[in-house]
Amino acid sequence: MTANNEWLQIESLDLEGQGVAHDAEGKVVFIEGALPGEQVQVQVHRRKNNWEQASMTALRRESSQRVTPRCRHFGICGGCKLQHFEIGAQVATKQRALEDGLWHLGKVRPERLLQAIAGPSWGYRYRARLSVRYVRKKDKVLVGFHERKSSYVADMDSCEVLPPHLSQMLVPLATLIEGMDQRERLPQIEVAVGSQITALVLRHLEPLSTADLQRLRAFAADHGIQWWLQPKGPDSAHPMEHGGPTLNYTLPEFGITMPFKPTDFTQVNHQINQVLVGRAMRLLEIQPDERVIDWFCGLGNFTLPIATRAREALGLEGSDALVARSRENAALNGLAGKTSFLARNLFEITPAEIAGYGYADKWLVDPPREGAFALAKALADLHADASSPSGYVPPKRIVYVSCNPATLARDAGLLVHQAGYRCIAAGAVNMFPHTAHVESIAVFEHA
Repeated sequence: MTANNEWLQIESLDLEGQGVAHDAEGKVVFIEGALPGEQVQVQVHRRKNNWEQASMTALRRESSQRVTPRCRHFGICGGCKLQHFEIGAQVATKQRALEDGLWHLGKVRPERLLQAIAGPSWGYRYRARLSVRYVRKKDKVLVGFHERKSSYVADMDSCEVLPPHLSQMLVPLATLIEGMDQRERLPQIEVAVGSQITALVLRHLEPLSTADLQRLRAFAADHGIQWWLQPKGPDSAHPMEHGGPTLNYTLPEFGITMPFKPTDFTQVNHQINQVLVGRAMRLLEIQPDERVIDWFCGLGNFTLPIATRAREALGLEGSDALVARSRENAALNGLAGKTSFLARNLFEITPAEIAGYGYADKWLVDPPREGAFALAKALADLHADASSPSGYVPPKRIVYVSCNPATLARDAGLLVHQAGYRCIAAGAVNMFPHTAHVESIAVFEHA
């Protein structure tokens, strides 16, 4: 049991951004706010047989990488955990987390480490979900992220990771909601910033009054934003007014414009996404006569750039609606003739189905946090089965874009140890500065 007066040496950070130490008895202690190299005293909040969770009460040796947080709400707001950690050190820690995960979980060591992708560390968050709450005791509306480890909404008047125009809008938004008839039935505002317009999606649990609609119109005119209304689930979101510019982001290197809805999944960091797509295309080394499959294609974020380089690009996704949207985006960018899209549940894909899609020279795999286990397992099964359908030939190269180092490591283990691939390169992507979230990219080549 860790004693309150015991000084602990912080050895590393875990995937949640907590300092990791061992007490005098060898038990692991996770410590909120502590950084590698520091010596701290703690107060334990949770005890288990093999580990404890604690908060820091005293700091004797301070890390040279500790910095003053830029946001004055840091420590209360749960949106960022690592603003006290120098940004270069954050990136290096994420790179190490990727390497450690690949080895400890997948027993895979990349032959080459890619330089981490990093970019603007402030004002980068172009997608966000803001909670809204009317606090009756204070007769006040709060608009912002949740407090750390709490369901309460943080009392915020600014946010350093939102674009400045959105940060400056937090107080006016709270004032707007405070004056609305339905102020107690408006639980959230989803934010999406495009290249031409900012959209705000207002979730409302009851129909809005005529007066409330007029208040929203006046706010939109004053702040140059576009309101969407969401009476039920995400699919019910619709623009309050018709006409006007549509949301989109661009991939200038490939001459591509990608329209999206504010409730669509798109990367929160458009600058990093542009760099990530460019690196993925270079790592694929696409030749003009090649056919490439993009698994988990979404709206075509990678499929359309692939189509500018390859003979043919096939995108697969789990939703008919997303497939239809991908086709629209391909047509908009003049790539309909070089692309095709299919809907399939990729978490249940079989070896026979993979073989049925035909030979592809390269694959791009960009799954959600759950990873691409079924896909990797099917490749492993095809590799093990000498009598695979029609003599299936696996792709020569796979570029895997991951938002979860644990599932990447699991899938990498299958690809390397059972499917006949080598991991020739891997590197971290700092998509979410000041958070512990680790994105990454890895390259596999068939032996």
